[in-house]
Amino acid sequence: MTRQIKLGIPKGSLENATIELFQKAGWKISVSSRNYFPVIDDEEISCALVRAQEMARYIENGVLDLGLTGLDWILENDADVQVISDLVYSKVSTRKARWVLAVPEDSDIKSVEDCAGKTISTELVNFTRKYFKERNIPVQVEFSWGATEAKVVEGLVDAIVEVTETGSTIKAHGLKIIATLLETNTKLVANRKSYADEWKKSKINQIAMLLRGALSAEKMIGLKMNVPHDHLVNVVSIIPSLTSPTISQLYNSDWLSVETVIEESIARLVIPRLIEAGADGIIEYPLNKVVNKNEL
Repeated sequence: MTRQIKLGIPKGSLENATIELFQKAGWKISVSSRNYFPVIDDEEISCALVRAQEMARYIENGVLDLGLTGLDWILENDADVQVISDLVYSKVSTRKARWVLAVPEDSDIKSVEDCAGKTISTELVNFTRKYFKERNIPVQVEFSWGATEAKVVEGLVDAIVEVTETGSTIKAHGLKIIATLLETNTKLVANRKSYADEWKKSKINQIAMLLRGALSAEKMIGLKMNVPHDHLVNVVSIIPSLTSPTISQLYNSDWLSVETVIEESIARLVIPRLIEAGADGIIEYPLNKVVNKNEL
């Protein structure tokens, strides 16, 4: 019987981005709207859709070997898991999310200490309670099922702890941020016993390496061009390559083929300069993975 690892795919906002990331990394995952167990084209992996809020708990108790969830939910569940890698989805966001303490603009709460004796609404209940307890600030923390900003706007609570990236939604509700309690981002985490198993560790590291390679490739593109021999030095001096460009002689010609990898964000600046320097027939192509030795 083929050995397997059990992989948790975060259901919700990260679901589609995660499936797309795995596809770039080399695995095709198919999801049915009526099934919580996606199909993956690897007999050594079985999948389950799990809310990010619960992922760390299922990984800690061994129901899952591996999964993707946020640092916030690891801390919220006080889960003892092995962090394998940070994963920053450029298709979702390139910045860390923040859990912030927010109050109405006209509130008399000006600092974390001013929350003493107040009621706070949040989805991140355990972390918030621990945060204030560590600072000896007595507060009442209530779980929020959603529409958290509305609770403080309507005066149901004194303050909220809510997740944000830019703070624009919080400001749009007439609220102000008092403090950042936690910065969080997505992490690939494993069950500690699973990671101690040599076969599972090898498979987990394989997945981690290729996921990181797929994420690295999201910011990069490949460039291929033809260059006259007497223009080569000028062309190569323009290329900010990941490593030295690959150069090969074209058959029965004084022209060379030059291939390299650069950041996608600068391609629009580099390509016109390459043409001016003598390059021709430039081809830009997307990359699925960029894997370096330090990923091993």
